[in-house]
Order: sequence, then structure tokens, then C-alpha cells
Amino acid sequence: MSRTPASDAEARRSGDDDVVLECRNLSVSFGMDRGTSYVVNDVDIDIRRGEILGIVGESGSGKSMFASALLNAVVDPGQTDGSVTYYPREGDPVDVLELDKQPLRSLRWADISMVFQGAMSSFNPTMAFREHFVETLEAHDYDVAEGMERAEELLADLYLDPERVLDSYPHELSGGMKQRALIALSLVLEPEVLVMDEPTAALDLLMQRSIVSLLSDLREKYDLTMVFITHDLPLVTKLADRIGVLYAFEFAEVGDTEELVHEPRHPYTRALLNAVPNLDAPLSEMRPISGSAPDPVDIPAGCPYHERCPMATDECRERKPQTEAVSETHEVACHHWPDVDEYVSLATEGER
Repeated sequence: MSRTPASDAEARRSGDDDVVLECRNLSVSFGMDRGTSYVVNDVDIDIRRGEILGIVGESGSGKSMFASALLNAVVDPGQTDGSVTYYPREGDPVDVLELDKQPLRSLRWADISMVFQGAMSSFNPTMAFREHFVETLEAHDYDVAEGMERAEELLADLYLDPERVLDSYPHELSGGMKQRALIALSLVLEPEVLVMDEPTAALDLLMQRSIVSLLSDLREKYDLTMVFITHDLPLVTKLADRIGVLYAFEFAEVGDTEELVHEPRHPYTRALLNAVPNLDAPLSEMRPISGSAPDPVDIPAGCPYHERCPMATDECRERKPQTEAVSETHEVACHHWPDVDEYVSLATEGER
């Protein structure tokens, strides 16, 4: 187990900058016949204790791989490099990417838990839900009776009938009920951090909004930190304290939700916001993003967005932008962010 200095850990646990997960130079790559495919590309980000961080971006932007990298769960032959440091409330910090198999297995449930996309595939169809909870508790040497009391409380918090759910098999519950049962299972070992990869993608609009409301309540009751990964920008704005916008496998912009939504500084963030569909608006007012995202084997030099950007200059094509502070709560990777209002207008709330 790799450690970082205790003094650094204490600094990250104090004040408004209390950090629970710290990513530095985080990359995920796959070797391919035509070259190396980078699906997370040299990412730096701090995740603060108690916050809900939303991660958004187009399909193929690296969202799911970023989620897996946080738990060192990238499957072979993927290669994860850089560092992910977990700062528990007590004790020394842990370098997640350096953990051996058994400590990593324990950390994934007891400290950092994950809800993967697609609840149905997460459950054994031959086992009742009660067996799933008992198996998880036993595998981590938790008191089963105490753990099942917590499971019942979690299911009730998620507006499920605990007895009915625990005695049911996966095929007997609706998609929304299975998704909520999976959230309860992910929290039964009392983790501090919950990472969710597209947890509402297969659900109808009403159930999506319901789960978002429930997650907000769970955060408050159980003092959780959440990383909520989605392609649905309007959905995550109703939940997240901060939002990170991924483009071409790295963060283009990160900021407090209100500031990022109303004063985005990256042209890609603006394009995403302008592309959000509005059922009340005619099709002629839709603003789809032109072009396509870069090939992970052939990420362009300079700014990865320059081929699609109306602001692109020779500087953008030749030199990769560094992340700059817009404010104390907002940062962006763009050479020309102060001038974005002149080049990429932002649709008003009424127009979106």
C-alpha cells in the first residue's frame, strides 16, 4: 500500500478544501494494432468530501473509464497510470492504484462504492435480493444481522418495501426498483464515496427525476460524497454541487453548478448547453454540435476541441491550453476563454 505524507493528508482534510479523492496525471490507455488509445488523458481533479460532483460529456468522452479508474477497476488490457489518492476521515491516505488485490477489494465496497450502468446485469438472476446483501456482508466480514438492518433502512429510504424487495428475484422488479435496490446494496457497507455511472440511463423521465431527488436525500442523511456520471446535462444540474465537463478524455471545464451553467467559459460547454433539447422550441432553434469527437488513438495536437471550435486560432492548433482559474470555484482549459461571449452565444433559459 502506497502512502502520501500524513501532513499533506491533514491539510486536505481541513477547511473548505477538504479533499476525499485526489487525481493527478490520471490516464487510462489501451494498446491497439494502430497505436495507443487514450480514453482518459492526463486528468487532474480533486473531489471534495461531502459534495456531489457531476461528470458530463458526449458519448465516448471518457466518462465511464474515469469512473472505473477512480476505483482501479479498469479491465485488462487497459493500463491505468498516474495517481488516485483516497483521504479517509481517519488514518493515512491511500494510493488506490498501488493497492494489492485484497486491500483493493475491501476498499471498493467499504470506502468507495460504485453503481455501474445497467442494474439488471449487476444481479445474479438465480439469487433473491436478500442473498445479494448477505453475500456482500459476509464477504467483507461485516455483522450480517446489523448489516441487514441497515439494508432495510436503506431500501425504505429509497421508497421500497424492504420485505418485498429482499424476498424478490431481479426479474420480479421493475427497472427503477432494481436501480434503487442496487444503490442500497452499494451503500450497505457504509462507504464514504459513491461513484455512479449513468445510473438513470435506462429509466423513464419520471423515475430519473425521482432517483435524483432520493440521492440528494441520501447524501444528507449518510454524509456521502457522490460522483454522478451522465450524458444528461439538465438532469445533473438538479443534483450536483459542481460539474466537470469532459471532452476528448480530459476536463475542458470544472465549476460550481450555477456558475458553470450560467457563465460557461469553454466553447464546448456552451455548445453542450445550446444542444440541450427543449420540447417547447421548434426544431429550427436546435443547435447540434457540428463535427465529431477526436479518435482516442489520434488526439489532435494543441487544444483537442480546435477542429470543432469557432474560436480556434493557430495557437489553439499548436499549443495545448493549460487550466486557468476563472474564479475561486471555476476553472477552464481554453486559450481564449475571456472572449467566448463574442464567438459563442449562450441560449437563454427561455430559449433552451
